[in-house]
Amino acid sequence: MCITAALVLLLTGCDAGDGAAMALAAVIAGTDGGTHVVDGPLTADVARQNSGDLLLNEIDRQIVKIRPMATPIDQISRYARPRHSQSMIVDYYTVDTKPTTCALTTAYTPSKEGVDAQRVPIKTDNDDMLAVSDTLMLPDVDGYEADGVTKSGKCLVLYVVAKDDTGVTVMAVNGSLIGTTYNCVPALPSKTSIIRMGRAATELDVQTPQFESLPQKSQNYCQIFKMQVEQSTLMKIAGKEVDWTLSDQEEAAIYDMRLGMEKSFLFGTKSQLYDYRKKENVMLTEGIWYQAGKDFTYDPDTFSQDTLISLMRVAFTGNAGSKRKVLIGGSALIEAINKIDYTKVVNAKDTVTKWGIDFTEINSKFGRLYVLLSEVFDECGMESGGMIIDPAYLQKYSHLPFGTEALDLKSAGVRNTDALVLTEASCLVLRYPKAHVRITVE
Repeated sequence: MCITAALVLLLTGCDAGDGAAMALAAVIAGTDGGTHVVDGPLTADVARQNSGDLLLNEIDRQIVKIRPMATPIDQISRYARPRHSQSMIVDYYTVDTKPTTCALTTAYTPSKEGVDAQRVPIKTDNDDMLAVSDTLMLPDVDGYEADGVTKSGKCLVLYVVAKDDTGVTVMAVNGSLIGTTYNCVPALPSKTSIIRMGRAATELDVQTPQFESLPQKSQNYCQIFKMQVEQSTLMKIAGKEVDWTLSDQEEAAIYDMRLGMEKSFLFGTKSQLYDYRKKENVMLTEGIWYQAGKDFTYDPDTFSQDTLISLMRVAFTGNAGSKRKVLIGGSALIEAINKIDYTKVVNAKDTVTKWGIDFTEINSKFGRLYVLLSEVFDECGMESGGMIIDPAYLQKYSHLPFGTEALDLKSAGVRNTDALVLTEASCLVLRYPKAHVRITVE
């Protein structure tokens, strides 16, 4: 049921000297037939002129139950336990998995037999990911049987025997026969793919090359989100067709506040700027859209089940993420997904409720996606865009938890109104960036 209401959405930071100007409230039309009061308190006169028949709406005081479908990112972040930040500047660390693939940068051609054909130096585009005792699989190169002549049907496997500043020295596990020398490294063309497998130690080995993971330090700013709600004393005591109170206005204001926070949490730009009028710095948070570590592009004219499978492959492979993720997107992307004829390989199930939100679940061999339309993408001009988020690695930092504060404007001699200020200072960060994917049009 729509709420036809006159809400007060006031700019914070006004001083007492602004009282005369604020007495003249501006009334604007809402997006769905409602009426909004800006730059002034809600008075009985304004209410009578612009909302003669107020509609009753049951108020749920819990924030997470106020229209959760409209703000899925904010909703999910509130279900996870936020971390308290003692500062408005949040330093956090992200860590990725060690690379597992590289490629030859220089072709290798056997030129002689003997030891030199068995112990071969190679150069890759990422020697740093390789270590002594690593085994390497070359999926595009055939291995050989023990005779060194018959191809085994298995991939060639190499063993890293040495490493220095000039490159990596390898031996073949199932190599070829060259002259009279067995188990030689066969010819390897440039750009040959190499996949790092497990290490192989000898019986007397008690040590192995060290492996340490250093996380990358990142930073985000908490943004102070505020909303102020007021109603005059005469408005409070005036007779009404229904019981429309300050709490009703507060519920609608919380929704509007969360909607703005959702956009900032998604597409905000991290920055500090100086407000010359207030003579204070304003801190703006960075949205998680810019923190994601993967990208996927698609052609809207050829979107099919194959496209969706490719998307799920990108989302669920090559990262340390979970096998259940959330896809939120604009109306054009969701429309394209809905038009797909699903098979037993990829299927869409009935509605699934998670974090107080109703999702459509899509299953594949790669993992499960919880799909939801986010009109925030439409409002931000990204109808065809979307984002896959791993909720397990979505972290909220809160410097000031969401709260309300009553302002005593009467005693201060400002206005004869009841006033509430809603405040939260927070930001969102993505751990394991490659567990999250941006979806855009080619």
